[in-house]
Amino acid sequence: MATEIERKFLVQDDRWRSLGTGEYYKQGYIPTQDQTAVRVRIVGDRGYLTLKGKNQGMVRAEFEYSIPLGDAEMMLATLCRPPFIEKIRYRIPQGDLIWEVDEFSGENRGLILAEVELKTEHQAIALPAWIGQEVTGDPRYYNSNLVNYPYQSWPENSDV
Repeated sequence: MATEIERKFLVQDDRWRSLGTGEYYKQGYIPTQDQTAVRVRIVGDRGYLTLKGKNQGMVRAEFEYSIPLGDAEMMLATLCRPPFIEKIRYRIPQGDLIWEVDEFSGENRGLILAEVELKTEHQAIALPAWIGQEVTGDPRYYNSNLVNYPYQSWPENSDV
């Protein structure tokens, strides 16, 4: 079984910006009856279909498959419920890890998150200086929840 072990953090400043280049992502979610997330994603000119199981802390089952771009576009248009998640993802190498920094746009404008995938739940990591508060396990920051409860709609962000 494919497993994702991931920690997620808020980004506290702009020192990361010069460390990587970004790529545009657009993604939507196909509605399900349970806590399984079915994501359709376009990255540049590539399409992906991903199934994710329920989070158990920082661990969950994840299966991702490349699909034709046209299929991804059709799924987003016909099967996924708007709004969509739109972001620029920056991949930043730090030691033996790759940090992914997501700068959201649209209804999630103002939110910048950093994620790092680990080999084990107890893997020790050095946090870059630009990393802020850890939000691993906080469902508000799951992309699948940001579709239904965008960052701009949070009362504390109404003026962002």
